[in-house]
Amino acid sequence: MISTKKTLKRFALAGVASALAVFGSAHAAKIAIGPAASETNSVSRVILQGYGLGEGDYQAFQEGFGNAADLVQDGNIDISIGILGVPAGSIESLNASTGDVVMLGLSDAVIEKAEKENRYGRYVIPKTAYKFLDADVPTIAAFAVMVVNTDTIDDELAYQMAKAMVENSNEITHAQGVQLTLENALNGAQGLPIHPGAKRYYEERGLKVDGPVAEVKATKDKRKKEFVLGTGSQGGTYYPLGGEIANVWNKHADGNFTNVETGASLENLATIGRGKMDAGMTVHVPALNAVNGEGQFKDRQVNNVAFIGHVYPEVVQIVTRKATGIKSLDDIAKK
Repeated sequence: MISTKKTLKRFALAGVASALAVFGSAHAAKIAIGPAASETNSVSRVILQGYGLGEGDYQAFQEGFGNAADLVQDGNIDISIGILGVPAGSIESLNASTGDVVMLGLSDAVIEKAEKENRYGRYVIPKTAYKFLDADVPTIAAFAVMVVNTDTIDDELAYQMAKAMVENSNEITHAQGVQLTLENALNGAQGLPIHPGAKRYYEERGLKVDGPVAEVKATKDKRKKEFVLGTGSQGGTYYPLGGEIANVWNKHADGNFTNVETGASLENLATIGRGKMDAGMTVHVPALNAVNGEGQFKDRQVNNVAFIGHVYPEVVQIVTRKATGIKSLDDIAKK
């Protein structure tokens, strides 16, 4: 029989162990890695793994960037990772509220890993991009592109959509609207099937369009009137910019487009694949995975998605506050 004294000692030690576990959990870095069905979530895990950080080394918050910025502001999370245009309004707003935003750069090794394994490219955020920066910030970037459902978007409508994005981009007030130019139009198209309607427009404007051309089932005579455009979270770039693009289409193309808030790239691609969405904004990297049945789309290839046009460069931006004392993701890895 165990003595009462030994029993009390055992319970006391168990209590200490439990308290230490809670303490350790409470002091693990709290990181917003993006919604579950988003490219932000995927690339966040790649970046953190590049620093040797597994899921047990930090507390993950699957928040959209707007909510994440609020949580950083309130001190409820330490770091937020987002894929956004530069400059990002939500980051500017965060610094306006706190006055102590710190942007974390990526190491050469992590950048090289992303370039090799995830089709992202090296990108430098210039110190002139934000008032709070005192040096350039090395990171990675991809292209945000517009894709459509070839079962619901016919040749003529795709032609009108591509044309409107280029020729009526002056009607877009969002900062990233300046990226919607003919010169940029095919950025991110490499390897993706292009919609023949969009191809026709770009070739008429003198661009050389290489690569595969999508097969289209949609026909003008059976075109529906209402269309859904998948964007992203309200705190990011996709939702407000997508709303303005939808307005341009509504004015200059046949049909009524409604932008909806989503988990962004992965959700948009998967929803198009299920036939529940007509157009979607996505990073070109997961779009390539979707059409090739790779990565998160292994064994569920999306065969009805086609490229319409480039939208803007997608830049990985990682922010924290001076109050956290975090100056690099290495600081977390060393804990």
